[in-house]
Amino acid sequence: MAASRGKLLEFMMLVGQLKRVPRTGWVLRGVQNVESVADHMYRMAIMAFLLDGEGDLNRDKCIKIALVHDMAESIVGDIAPADGISKEEKHRREKEAMLHLSGLVGGEVGQELYSLWEEYEQESTAEAKAVKDLDKFDMVLQAFEYETLQNRHGQLQDFFNSTRGKFHYPSVQSWVEELNRLRDNDDTDNPLTRIVNPSTKRDDPSFTSSDVQDKTSSS
Repeated sequence: MAASRGKLLEFMMLVGQLKRVPRTGWVLRGVQNVESVADHMYRMAIMAFLLDGEGDLNRDKCIKIALVHDMAESIVGDIAPADGISKEEKHRREKEAMLHLSGLVGGEVGQELYSLWEEYEQESTAEAKAVKDLDKFDMVLQAFEYETLQNRHGQLQDFFNSTRGKFHYPSVQSWVEELNRLRDNDDTDNPLTRIVNPSTKRDDPSFTSSDVQDKTSSS
């Protein structure tokens, strides 16, 4: 049975909460202006759109899983290991939240939302495993961005350590390789400096990440 308009609006408002839920790992590390869960999920979906040459991988399904994988956090929040909650209890809470969310939508779409989430949790398909790779990659890419924008070079190394050797898909592995190269090389090769400050010239050897920090601090 299709959901009522009232229930669909409630669902949309709950999903909207993801825009106001900060990513706990960054908060605990004292990062300023941390991303929201919605920020994280959106870029993961874009990354899934870019997956290519991965055999029989269903790219559209990857996009859907990326959009659903943290949806339960709209109700339970972003539970981190530091919260002292077991994996089993975390899964129970998130499952309960997803049952509520999918129930608000109802019908085949509601069932699909729940199935995609469960698929990701269990890593039961190639698509779920690929999105797990994207989840880890978005985390290290975000760490690199914080190190650059907040003049914290090397201070978020533990996020890189926790994912080393854990990427399985060729496309994502190539992105990780390029990210590590950028992180190890001179700041002038970092495209983020040009994105934040478009007036910066690629061949200007005097521009460093500290210039980005000065610009963001004064804005």
